Amino acid sequence: MSWIREGELNLLEKISANILMAGPMPKHVAFIMDGNRRFALKKKLERHDGHMQGFNKLAETLRWCKHLNIPEVTVYAFSIENFKRSKEEVDGLLDLARQKFERLLEEQENLEKHGVCIRVLGDLNMLPLDLQEVIAKAVVMTKNHNKCFLNVCFAYTSRYEITNAVREMAWGVEQGLIKASDVSEALLSECLYSSNSPNPDLLIRTSGEVRLSDFLLWQTSHSCLVFQSVLWPEYSFWNLCEAIVQYQLNHKSIQKARELHRDEQALQQLEADCACIAEHLQHQGNGKPADAQRRQEALQHYTVAREERVQDFLQALKHKRDTFFTNLCSETVLT
Repeated sequence: MSWIREGELNLLEKISANILMAGPMPKHVAFIMDGNRRFALKKKLERHDGHMQGFNKLAETLRWCKHLNIPEVTVYAFSIENFKRSKEEVDGLLDLARQKFERLLEEQENLEKHGVCIRVLGDLNMLPLDLQEVIAKAVVMTKNHNKCFLNVCFAYTSRYEITNAVREMAWGVEQGLIKASDVSEALLSECLYSSNSPNPDLLIRTSGEVRLSDFLLWQTSHSCLVFQSVLWPEYSFWNLCEAIVQYQLNHKSIQKARELHRDEQALQQLEADCACIAEHLQHQGNGKPADAQRRQEALQHYTVAREERVQDFLQALKHKRDTFFTNLCSETVLT
């Protein structure tokens, strides 16, 4: 079944969508698509069939998001913790992913028509090589599309992502691209798998569970979190509308919290820069305090140099990540 569903909303859905869109709308929605196994048990189906129904619901939900002008969606497709499930279920999930990404490659014209960019966030090295290759093809094929974005978190947990971001910064220091003093909260954000995306405005978890299960812990610190009891394969347009209303009711407080956090980050960076300059000037002046003008000039010079180092490092990191996907595609061609 296709990832990209065509079709209009019915009349009542259109009216409701227009009313919703008169208020503030989330630009990025994240889903923890929970309840596939319980749905299968409830309907007396095989687990695999429950996961298949879950994928079908994702395709339908993406259609709703398109009509609601939500340009970016992130989904928790496969946690690193899922590898601990039975071999039969893990193999079934990986086979399903393989089938769906292969189908995605067949939809190139449709993806281009709608401008869909597919990103896969996680450690692909944990996956079978053939699955890595088909995922890489989908990512590279759609990387220049910019109308809407689907981020698929696969072989992912947030703690692993944060740990990996720390490793990337350590690599930058080892390579001489950045200094240890350049490491900051803002830089760590830029080293996450999700660095190309704004943080989610709204995170939705289905099935009645009220925990994040190690999903986007860093990115959702100032997001609206909505927990709904419906099982994911039974998710409806009206469930999505309900979650958006919750976002709209909390929009002002969310925006205020984000602004305060941005101000706090800027202040922390300024204080860190000032501390570096003070230490540098103290060494240069044999312990004598520098005048205000000299401190200001040194601060401006240091800030520009730090920003240039950070941008060069981020470009090198992007190149490293892009090369990983490109090389996987090249290996497929060679074989």
